Amino acid sequence: MSYELIPEGSITDVAGFRAAGVHCGLKKDGALDLALVVSDRPACCAGVFTTNRFQAAPVLYNRDAIHSDPRGVRAVAINSGCANACTGPEGDEDAREMARLVGKAAGVDGNRVLVMSTGVIGQRLDLDKVGAGLAAAAPALSDRGGHDAARAIMTTDTRPKEVALRTRVAGAPVTLAGMAKGSGMISPNMATMLSLIVTDAAVMPSALQPILLYAVDRSFNCVTVDGDMSTNDTLLLLANGVAGNPIIEGPDSPGFVELRDAVTETATALAKKVAFDGEGATKRVTIQVNGARSREEGRQAAMAVANSPLSKTAIYGRDANWGRFLCAVGYSGVAVDPGQVDLWLGHLHLVKQGRPYDVNEERAAEILACDDIVITVDLGMGSEPVTVWTCDLSHEYVSINAHYRT
Repeated sequence: MSYELIPEGSITDVAGFRAAGVHCGLKKDGALDLALVVSDRPACCAGVFTTNRFQAAPVLYNRDAIHSDPRGVRAVAINSGCANACTGPEGDEDAREMARLVGKAAGVDGNRVLVMSTGVIGQRLDLDKVGAGLAAAAPALSDRGGHDAARAIMTTDTRPKEVALRTRVAGAPVTLAGMAKGSGMISPNMATMLSLIVTDAAVMPSALQPILLYAVDRSFNCVTVDGDMSTNDTLLLLANGVAGNPIIEGPDSPGFVELRDAVTETATALAKKVAFDGEGATKRVTIQVNGARSREEGRQAAMAVANSPLSKTAIYGRDANWGRFLCAVGYSGVAVDPGQVDLWLGHLHLVKQGRPYDVNEERAAEILACDDIVITVDLGMGSEPVTVWTCDLSHEYVSINAHYRT
């Protein structure tokens, strides 16, 4: 498929969506901390959420709301500065009240609203501040407000994460755009960090949910920063139908595969931005595993390398200690014949059929001095390729998380 990336694109590049980002006081430094995105017409919705057993109140609220009516979403509100997680029944009520406040401020049915939260776990959401922020955000909604919304959902992120692209679905021009936040506590499982993707494609929920699951499996479920899965991970996909393409009702509908692949492209771009903005990161790291017996086994092996503190610190220290990579593959739990495994650092073939091959320390040091590092492992067991994205592990990661609340 052909995709046209929109330069400096934002979520409001999709027709029919307006957004705003304001400061409501949840962050003490005066930074934007409340985002509001409104669809001018009811939008179909799909969602995936954290599998952490301690699921935040907004996660539980959104699950129920989408299950009750996936065809009429009008607004999404996202706050940073407070996760509203591990807050008991009171937190559940706070999530419901936040949705009601969104409806009142935006002039839409509060039952057609979804909410997301991110920040410190175990603190009640200050609804007085949220309500005042929503009252300020609603009149600020515009088709140019996407960038402010993306900044408002950041926590330890060093930069906003946005993408927008155009393509064609069943012959009709379609636009997709998204924003995401995430820098630490990143290791999703059938979920993401916080992300909202919107499109003007006409598609029913019966097709939208499988499209999202396919995309997430190949994007957000293939990134990690530190191996920690959040209580709040949420990805929502909204489609308002403005594009006027033939309505996609299921996998056999014209345009299903095109839209599925376009959503995957959008989600992958956002996921890589999350992985490469990991807390304290100095390197962008891609792990490619070839020759696995199945996609799941390839991902399992790649994630073992990507989550290995020894591998990540070696990359940070520019130490071509390649044994750490093979060690992680070996304990990953996937089927491996050591005598069949090959390993590359960039284009440098370090290991061939389980033995050292071209261990050029000088060339390896040059590769590790680059900002982008590619590690390729061929298991020699099958034909499934999988790519995982991560970053290195630096002193700064410890500093950020040792003083996260201070």
